[in-house]
Amino acid sequence: MGGLIPLGDASRRPRGTSAVTLVLIAVNVYVFLKELTLGDRFVYAWSAVPVRILHGHHAVTLVTSMFLHAGWLHIIGNMVFLWAFGPEIEDAMGHIRYLVFYLAGGIVAMLAQVLATPYSHIPSLGASGAIAAVMGAFIVAYPRDRIRTIVFILIFVRITFIPAALLIGFWFLLQVFSFGAITQTHTGGVAYVAHIAGFLFGVILFRLFRDPTRTPWRPTMYPR
Repeated sequence: MGGLIPLGDASRRPRGTSAVTLVLIAVNVYVFLKELTLGDRFVYAWSAVPVRILHGHHAVTLVTSMFLHAGWLHIIGNMVFLWAFGPEIEDAMGHIRYLVFYLAGGIVAMLAQVLATPYSHIPSLGASGAIAAVMGAFIVAYPRDRIRTIVFILIFVRITFIPAALLIGFWFLLQVFSFGAITQTHTGGVAYVAHIAGFLFGVILFRLFRDPTRTPWRPTMYPR
């Protein structure tokens, strides 16, 4: 067993506070705590269920489902990735553009899942599609930046620095290969097709959302 946990960009820092990213994390955590209190009925009511949306019902769940999660590991993993890549993209776009980009990426990801499995009754939920859009934007904006990453293989654990293009590119290929094996996760989480769609949204539309007046700040290179 092994894996990678990105901790953040070691090559640059945002110039200001990452207010929108922090608010998005706070809202996700708040909604997850509501899930624990209100139970499965609350989760099902606000998740994106493809067959319901196909019949013109509960379109609002394309948005609300982005703030629901299937368990502790689901939300922790998503929020770690959001904090690792979100601040720099927020800095490149500005607060308002970044918020619109994040929500639009999540909606596109959920719509892709609906179109891929239009008659499914399995709820799709999670911030993964929107975060995939942020990662897609990051690989276009800062492919050479070094990402401080925890690498673990069995009992071997170390912190290293991996180029964003390599780390995010590996993640994307994993989604594509996983989608080739199974078109949908059956645990109530977001399907791989939503990850792929969100990522492509970010890659294609990053430059449209980027604020050209905001010059990225690159204070120091990553530590040796």
